[in-house]
Amino acid sequence: MTREELAERAGVSLRTIWSVERGNACRLPTKRKILEALGLSREEHREAFPEG
Repeated sequence: MTREELAERAGVSLRTIWSVERGNACRLPTKRKILEALGLSREEHREAFPEG
């Protein structure tokens, strides 16, 4: 999946995806949208977002 596709599926901007990939913080609802778009479970979120 491309960054553009992920952004579209998650309902966030491409800029947000770039920011998160760089390790910048984002809001919990944004994290949830990205996790859902990636098909990750809530348990797997710690691997994707180890800081919380």
